[in-house]
Amino acid sequence: MLLTISTVHQPATDLGYLLHKHPGRAQSLELPFGTAHVFYPEASSERCTAALLLDVDPTALKRRSASPDFALASYVNDRPYAASSFTSVAIARVFTSALNGQCRERAELVEEPLPLRVGVSALPCRGGEDLLRGLFEPLGYAVEARSFLLDEHFPEWGDSPYYEVELACVRPLKEVLAHLYVLIPVLDDEKHYYVGEEEIDKLMRRGGEWLTGHPLRDLVVERYLKHQRGLKQAALSRLLVEEAGEAENHAGEEALEAELSLNQQRLTAVFEALKTSGARRVLDLGCGEGRLLALLVAEAQFVEVAGMDVSPQVLSRARRRLERLPRGEQVVVFQGSLAYRDARLSGYDAAALVEVVEHLDPPQLRACERVVFEFARPATVVITTPNVDYNAHWDALPAGAFRHPDHRFEWPRAEFGTWAEQVGKRYGYAVCIAPVGPEDPALGAPTQMAIFSAGGTRG
Repeated sequence: MLLTISTVHQPATDLGYLLHKHPGRAQSLELPFGTAHVFYPEASSERCTAALLLDVDPTALKRRSASPDFALASYVNDRPYAASSFTSVAIARVFTSALNGQCRERAELVEEPLPLRVGVSALPCRGGEDLLRGLFEPLGYAVEARSFLLDEHFPEWGDSPYYEVELACVRPLKEVLAHLYVLIPVLDDEKHYYVGEEEIDKLMRRGGEWLTGHPLRDLVVERYLKHQRGLKQAALSRLLVEEAGEAENHAGEEALEAELSLNQQRLTAVFEALKTSGARRVLDLGCGEGRLLALLVAEAQFVEVAGMDVSPQVLSRARRRLERLPRGEQVVVFQGSLAYRDARLSGYDAAALVEVVEHLDPPQLRACERVVFEFARPATVVITTPNVDYNAHWDALPAGAFRHPDHRFEWPRAEFGTWAEQVGKRYGYAVCIAPVGPEDPALGAPTQMAIFSAGGTRG
């Protein structure tokens, strides 16, 4: 079995730091069922490829296996050649640090979305190409698959369940490894070891963050847990509890602002700013469930509307919202991150980031500034973010607490204005700061909005 991971992130050899495997050395690790070899077919600053070659030993498997269904079952099978749960075990053992997001030498890259291509030489897809795409595309992967005949001499026998697969994405490496760890045995619909309650913990550890909103969640859980009904129900219960907890966090923020109808006021203010700018092609960055997209697509001025979000789950909800609207099918929504340059973001007249920047750590915020203002460079950028000064207005919010537990910061008005002016000066934009929501004489408005205009005048 051969698995390759490639990147053109520069310097591309940073992949070696993330995987904790030196590009200049071939390494081997003995496993209970064979040997895993790691080597680099190419390693330059422009492109780097790491290969995991898993050499499964049928004799070792025979010694460890229970009684087979037939006498030669331990020897006549696809295990030495195809990706399977052996591959998942090898990923966990060989790339332990990368899977856990540990890298002291390049710590800043652990959370950074990287342009990655994953190749699997023989991936069993028991469910066909549709299942392969149904598992990976909702997670933001571009999927290329080539099938094989069962026997070239007997084409009437049809295709085999094996595919040569390439997956392309822009994601942190640790997330890609977690997806492979969970989904390879799901596609194979088999595991080579006993599946008990500890498998639920593994699934939650590697899939809890992305599996909750996956459209094929139940199938993934069922196959990963080897069709054991009790384990499946226990895993789904845990996933639903986590989903409810996240929903409660959002509900808390919305409840806090509900008395002001603040979310609607924000969307209306951003909509009007975009309309006034004269933009016709508009991009909503961090589009969430698509509420702003729904407003934009209803306005004839906006002939092209698109949304991007890092979460596949909320994008699914955005698509469902848009499906019910006239022209909704014309809106393009796609998964992506504001921490990495993306060619799909170019060519728009305006971009909006509604309550997005406060969710970014400082390094991610700096990367976001370049992505939006330097690389995508629309003529107009509209950004809203909470005004932390106004938080004192809410007795229910403890002193020093943010409105949402995922907020990395909340700026006072002066700091937001300074940041906006510096960004505008750095990238050649004029800036106008405007309040959103009712203004308190001492605390200001609950939301602050910056409108960046390329070549405009400051306000």
